[in-house]
Amino acid sequence: MEVFSMSRRLVAEGLGAALLLAVVIGSGIMGERLAGGNVAIALLGNTLATGAALVVLVGVFGPISGAHLNPAVTLVAALRRDLPWRLALAYPIAQVVGAVLGVWIAHAMFGEPILQVSTKLRNGGALAFSEVVATFGLVATILGTVRFRPEATPMAVGLYITAAYWFTASTSFANPAVTIARSLSDTFAGIAPSSTPAFILAQIVGALLAAGVFGWLLKTETTS
Repeated sequence: MEVFSMSRRLVAEGLGAALLLAVVIGSGIMGERLAGGNVAIALLGNTLATGAALVVLVGVFGPISGAHLNPAVTLVAALRRDLPWRLALAYPIAQVVGAVLGVWIAHAMFGEPILQVSTKLRNGGALAFSEVVATFGLVATILGTVRFRPEATPMAVGLYITAAYWFTASTSFANPAVTIARSLSDTFAGIAPSSTPAFILAQIVGALLAAGVFGWLLKTETTS
């Protein structure tokens, strides 16, 4: 297995997050502009672009950094001792910085003001609970496929997020870096800054629950 330097791994996380958010925000803007007011069609375009991009991004950056692109995934990796803590502390910084740059890239591509703050409130216990479920499922998908079919992880992650956009009331942010970055876009995929703390807390709870459950579920019995 190839080992990449810390700097390359951090750049991979940042670049991957930037491309992911460019897709999330850009496809949201495009979907809304072309849907003629039909929110379901706009969401479908946003969903398909995001799921497809995740398959590619995890496939490209996975061999370099693990393609976490997500502080919640990084936290679980560190708790499982799959990632040194010095990287676990640095990854989220790269992920958030990259995600914010991705939002600005999307704004620039569509002629939107670069600096924005979202006004789209996403409040309520149902939405927060949805983020617990969404993040639990994402981490479960990663842990299960990495254990049994690592080559299928990119496809599994993309497919899970595609589904979770539609079966969760929150449209499955499932990622603190994504949540922070989306608060800086007053477009289709935005979230008001006042709504982000509950989402991020719920995402961490979901990730920790998945780490606990699958830490037990995937543990094999020793035989004498």
